[in-house]
Amino acid sequence: MSRERTKYNMKNELIVKNIETALVDAKPEYKTMLDNIDKKMPMIQQASSNFYKSHSQFMGVTLDVTAITPIRSIKHTLAEVDKTKGALQEAHINMQKKAVELKKKQRELLECEDELDKEMLEIEILELQTHSINAQNSVQGAIRKMNFFVNQYESLLKHLGVSEITEEMYEKEENRYHIMTAMKQALISARPRGGLIDEGNQIYCFDLGISGAQAQAEVFAYLHFENELIKKGQAPTHESTMKWLEACADKFENDPQKFAERRGFKLLDSQSLTNTPQITHKPTGKNKTTMNGAAI
Repeated sequence: MSRERTKYNMKNELIVKNIETALVDAKPEYKTMLDNIDKKMPMIQQASSNFYKSHSQFMGVTLDVTAITPIRSIKHTLAEVDKTKGALQEAHINMQKKAVELKKKQRELLECEDELDKEMLEIEILELQTHSINAQNSVQGAIRKMNFFVNQYESLLKHLGVSEITEEMYEKEENRYHIMTAMKQALISARPRGGLIDEGNQIYCFDLGISGAQAQAEVFAYLHFENELIKKGQAPTHESTMKWLEACADKFENDPQKFAERRGFKLLDSQSLTNTPQITHKPTGKNKTTMNGAAI
């Protein structure tokens, strides 16, 4: 008998046999139902194993990681990996604790003489075994989820044509990400409002240094473009919206920096980044300290 089949049979016994024992005064038809469940449960459990994860791969890409630019997508993807890794580590520790508890209960059972205490220990052992099997199902689903996002990270790197992502790359792309996100939200808010951008997204544009009037003009122009297509019997596409957003990012590219500088800020401080070449300082006195082989 295979290991998987053994696990299914064990779980069947935990689910069905013990329930059957507990239902001492059950009507005869319940015995038939339990026999049917017992017979078909391995098939059900095999099918259920496809779904022991929080979201499908489709939802992971379209609804969980919704960033509109590649490096922001990488950030969200790595966040999913990190979150899942943390959950796996916690689950592993809990499973180890439960395994030790199970061994202790089994040892207590061997040494126990009171019949009622024995029954209680057997119930507690059954509870720990059930917890272990359910935890394994969740862990397997989490492993599949983590592997999926690890592969997505590799796919995103390939899409960008790079072998790694640096903090500097992330910071530089933030400019385009926020402009495109602000204009995406502005467009979406304008569709049910007669073409007018809502207050929240006008504030978003202002905080990025983008003229609210110009943003409104861009939205009006794009909605007019879509309406003209529809009049001609053509269908506006998601791709045309993405191209419009990219054009908006090009148009407003310098506005956030100008607004930041107006207030006395720098948008990018290279000295405060990691994954960049080490800055070498010349020694200023007789006492020298080295860090990573460089004199400071």
